[in-house]
Amino acid sequence: MDARFTDEQDEIRRTLRELLGKRCGPEELRAAVDTPAGHDPALWTTLAEQLGLPGLALPATYGGVGCTATELALACEETGRTLAPTPLLATAVLAAPLLLALATGAQRAELLPRIASGALTAALAVPGPALATALALTGHDPRGEWAGGGRAGGVQARRAEGGWQVYGQVDQVLDGHSAELLVVAAHAGGFARSRVLLFLVRGDAAGLTRVRQTALDATRPQGRIQLRHVPAELLGDETVDALPALARLGDTAAACLATEAVGAAGRVLERTVEYVGQREQFGRPVGSFQAVKHRLADAYVQVQAARSAAYYAAWAAAAEATATAMVTATASATASASASGSATASGSATACEGAAGGLALAQALEALRRAAAEGIQLHGGIGFTWEHEAHLYFKRAAGDELLFGPVHRLRAHAADAAHVFEEAGP
Repeated sequence: MDARFTDEQDEIRRTLRELLGKRCGPEELRAAVDTPAGHDPALWTTLAEQLGLPGLALPATYGGVGCTATELALACEETGRTLAPTPLLATAVLAAPLLLALATGAQRAELLPRIASGALTAALAVPGPALATALALTGHDPRGEWAGGGRAGGVQARRAEGGWQVYGQVDQVLDGHSAELLVVAAHAGGFARSRVLLFLVRGDAAGLTRVRQTALDATRPQGRIQLRHVPAELLGDETVDALPALARLGDTAAACLATEAVGAAGRVLERTVEYVGQREQFGRPVGSFQAVKHRLADAYVQVQAARSAAYYAAWAAAAEATATAMVTATASATASASASGSATASGSATACEGAAGGLALAQALEALRRAAAEGIQLHGGIGFTWEHEAHLYFKRAAGDELLFGPVHRLRAHAADAAHVFEEAGP
């Protein structure tokens, strides 16, 4: 493994940091989150047209840049520094990979070029507060009971004349109030033969009601969607198993969220160091006191450790995606016993890499919470006002832990996936 960034990766980070530094300051951020959409459409258009950000990890065949999850995670680190209110997470990290992995050829040709150009935003709708479970970050549910199940609860799908209909309610959908396309997880097949399928719902579909929710983290807008016999299109076909695809998506999503969190943690720590170097107490800068130095040094070490873990998780997610694509491409060409053995060995080798995303996310969320808390305290009285910028970073840490955590469950599931606490055989 070469830990150095390529010239292309450095250029992505530098260009994005410069653009967001000019277009997404504290005033622009607060103005954007107060809009009905919760983000600045003009900024999103600029990111799409100048940098190709929505299609960064999409193949060039569909109008994307053709990069990997590593480049997407590095871009998320830069958006995390400014808490940029964009549909990047909902569209490029959560929805687009599912379309690429599961959609039919016609669906990909219709939707992915529009996502890559920034003309179409999308959101993943998972019933209940179960997004972390659906992505296999905090638990493994092979039956998909997180989607509601049974005859009631969650979102249900049934066949209708000319296609499918979905009905139910989802309360926490990232950018669900404004996305033009919803990828909805729903139960189909009745109680006895219930299974989870993914459906495409257009934002202007009849029977769809969407309302923006009041969220702890205003920079991460959420919507409640109500589905009343809404026409829907099956993503892929009925032979596609959505649960493994969602679990694979969890590795990439966790890596992107981790880099985003360390970007935010690094930025709030920089601002705090700058402030304590200017604020004076007893005739000297506050930052010159040994106790303050120790606190900031401890926070710095934690952030740097989290950054290393996040980078590794991003690399592992990209490597796993490449390995999966190679296995899929060669699976139909070989049926020998030796080939089956090779596939099994490959799966074992990537088991620890698959757990890297959850561990990195846990460490990054802790680092962000620590850096933001130190920022609030070391800014003194002004740091405790709701209007101060440090509170936005603290809310991001708390909000992400509510959506994708908590931290102790992220670590526990990663330990189970890696068989850390299993007794060795005889």
